[in-house]
Amino acid sequence: MTELTQPPATHPSTTRPRSREISGLALFMLRRVLALVLTVLVGVYLTIIIANMGGQVDELRIIQIRADVSEAVRANPAVAAAERPALIEAQVAQEVERLGLDQPFFWRSLDYLRRAMLLDLGRAEQMSSDLGSRQVSAIITERLPATLLLFGTANVLVFAVSLIVALGLSRRYGSALDRTIVALAPSSAAPGWFYGLFLILIFAFAWPIFPSGGMVTVPPPETAGAYALSVLHHMVLPVFAIFISSIFVSIYSWRTFFLIHSSEDHVEMARAKGLTDRMIETRYILRPTLPPIVTSFLLMLIGLWSGAIILEQVFNWPGLGTLLFQAIGFRDTPVIIGGVVIFAYLLALTVFLLDFLYALLDPRVRVGAP
Repeated sequence: MTELTQPPATHPSTTRPRSREISGLALFMLRRVLALVLTVLVGVYLTIIIANMGGQVDELRIIQIRADVSEAVRANPAVAAAERPALIEAQVAQEVERLGLDQPFFWRSLDYLRRAMLLDLGRAEQMSSDLGSRQVSAIITERLPATLLLFGTANVLVFAVSLIVALGLSRRYGSALDRTIVALAPSSAAPGWFYGLFLILIFAFAWPIFPSGGMVTVPPPETAGAYALSVLHHMVLPVFAIFISSIFVSIYSWRTFFLIHSSEDHVEMARAKGLTDRMIETRYILRPTLPPIVTSFLLMLIGLWSGAIILEQVFNWPGLGTLLFQAIGFRDTPVIIGGVVIFAYLLALTVFLLDFLYALLDPRVRVGAP
């Protein structure tokens, strides 16, 4: 008699760990998203209050609206002098109601917050004629690539050079080059625009090798290749200014970081085995330190425009820094808030992605683990 055997049934307990991991990951993502959204909301709302000076900027807007309406009515010869005051008041009240300036500032600030989070920032009414009456989102989208190109290129260059040099210095501790880098580290206390002024004086006026400012020659080249070469030519001085202001302190920081990790027991064991310096650096120093390296790199890219306002003004670079400088001068709140919102979104996205990069780069970290 043949005995029938049943296939082994999957025990319910084997599926529970996987379902728990999925639910834990979903719960972790939800918590992180809610925390980041709350952080962005608070930061943007504080920016709205500060940029609007607690409602004072809106009062100035009402005064400006009254002045513009009065000028337009008085310039209209078809309106009798006796009818002008009533017409002015009616048009001012209509415009104030249209813009929502007749509401208390608290409710206006909440409406500003809602529109800012949706990037529905209206028009840059207070800016100069070349930017005025345009959507704020379109203006920021137009200016942001120039800032990303300039500061992104400079910071990637600083990051790559500092890592390579710092690794070399960690093998030559106490050498003449190491002592020179340590001595030059305090020079990074000066900002990039400070070095930019000297670079302009030397290489744009004393020896006119590079242009003193701008992003491209006027008139712009017609071909794409010539246009790209013109942009690269104009980028040399500002990129070099940022490089000088950051490179020495960055090398010093990473050199100290690598020196600490070079003295670990597993690195000493690798040296005792006779492994080459390149293998030791790649397998036993760089690989374990990838999480903090990636974190530093991403946060540096996100914060690349923190010093953009003055440096872009010095080099007349048409980026987000120049736009924010103009917006502050004209008290154009929507443009100021728009720049902060873009930065807040990029920072929140970076922090969110870093949690998963940690899990990929470091096996000791588990996303969603308690």
